[in-house]
Amino acid sequence: MNLLADAGAMTTEMVGLRRALHTEPEIGLHLPKTQRRVLEALDGLPLEITTGEKLSSVTAVLRGSSGRDNGTVLLRGDMDALPLTERTDLPWRSRTDGAMHACGHDLHTSMLVGAAHLLANQREKLDGDIVFMFQPGEEGWHGADIMLEEGVLDASGRRVDAAFGMHVFSGGHPTGQVLTRKGAMMAAADSLDVLVRGVGGHGSAPSRAKDPVTAISEMVSALQTMVTRQFDVFDPVVLSVGSLHAGTARNIIPETAEFAATLRTFSSEARDRAMESIPRLLQGIAAAHGVEVELRHVEGYPVTFNHHDETALVASVTDQVLQGRRTVLANPFNASEDFSLVLAQVPGSFIGLSATPIGVDPETAPFNHSPFAQYDDSVLPDGAALYAEVAIQRLRWAQA
Repeated sequence: MNLLADAGAMTTEMVGLRRALHTEPEIGLHLPKTQRRVLEALDGLPLEITTGEKLSSVTAVLRGSSGRDNGTVLLRGDMDALPLTERTDLPWRSRTDGAMHACGHDLHTSMLVGAAHLLANQREKLDGDIVFMFQPGEEGWHGADIMLEEGVLDASGRRVDAAFGMHVFSGGHPTGQVLTRKGAMMAAADSLDVLVRGVGGHGSAPSRAKDPVTAISEMVSALQTMVTRQFDVFDPVVLSVGSLHAGTARNIIPETAEFAATLRTFSSEARDRAMESIPRLLQGIAAAHGVEVELRHVEGYPVTFNHHDETALVASVTDQVLQGRRTVLANPFNASEDFSLVLAQVPGSFIGLSATPIGVDPETAPFNHSPFAQYDDSVLPDGAALYAEVAIQRLRWAQA
């Protein structure tokens, strides 16, 4: 509880940083203004700081001084915004057209800065080292992959023993509620691009052509049937076609048709099976219609998998620090997250923190990625204190 009080005393600074970041959002891997603000906010702390070579990352190492050495814990906050024009009327709304912190990464960054200050003041209680991972490029840019390549897990001079991340949500749950779940926390996400090539012709004589439109229409419908008939309902596959294009005129049978889809899975087994079944289905339909099909599979982020012991620790810390403000999710989120790449290499846990604006119905509040999404700054001390206490307690039992 002392950490939460200490975090509360830093509210003004964290809110100021968060709103400054929100006003000047940056997209992708190169975030020079954001990186500069983070470095300024960390200035004066006893940290060993390095910046990325291929991206505007910040990695900071805090050495514990308790006299005990139980390893290293990593805490991560992502920093990039979305390519979206903000439509709120907030005084600190984005000043950059086409860029907005609609997913709350400005809060993540500010909470992690707050945790760095809290932990620096608790160095004598740290039974090991802390790595702070300030990451660009989470929104589809594979920023975590690049930071892993550049050695973030070994930044302290040895491999991280556990890693923890946090994500805020602008709706769905009451403000300040922590969302936890063991096992799959968020889905894997892959992209599918399908091109069907036939023989064009006159709309009045389809028998003289090989119509890709009818073939691709059957493919879209058959894929929806496939996921309900070939996959376990308790290990689901979600496939959504978001783009479908063919032709230039109503009386011309085109030569090609194409669609793009997203594939969501919640286990590596379902993901692998889907990528075996989908090409087989598409090729069979193409053969039946006498057309050709090309499939391009772009592998996205894997399943975000929360490890048992680390998630139990988060639950315990949440109950201590936030007096039981915690919800155990029955099902994982369908969205994906590149912190999954970190959790694929070291044990850890990824949790949610509701930042629904106070006084707004969580069920109707604009959700993450909406141009109307808003986040309540009152959760900043909660997040900073949770980051810090999880790190402290994880180091205490690491040796055992």
